[in-house]
Amino acid sequence: MREEVKVIKLSGSLNSTTSQEFRQNITKILEVGVKTVLLDFQDVTFMDSSGLGALVLAFKTLRAADIQLVICSINEQVRILFELTNMDKIFEIFPTQEAFNQVLLSKN
Repeated sequence: MREEVKVIKLSGSLNSTTSQEFRQNITKILEVGVKTVLLDFQDVTFMDSSGLGALVLAFKTLRAADIQLVICSINEQVRILFELTNMDKIFEIFPTQEAFNQVLLSKN
């Protein structure tokens, strides 16, 4: 029985320097096997196009493995970046981790 949800708390900047580590974390998740990955952006202060690219790659990689990728707690800068690139239409974004948990509980 695989774990339902894996929460990844990101912090600081998601950019070309940190996106490599992020991709490695996604690869490890594929090996463990979960149904949903929740990226908690609460402590992310900045994200650039490299970070966005890493997110899109993670989304595609996980989807190919039938794993859902959802995001919560994005700040204003990240939200604007998502809206400008229409990524807010691609990713399911929750205001908080608690909001995600409520939806998860209501499904079970």
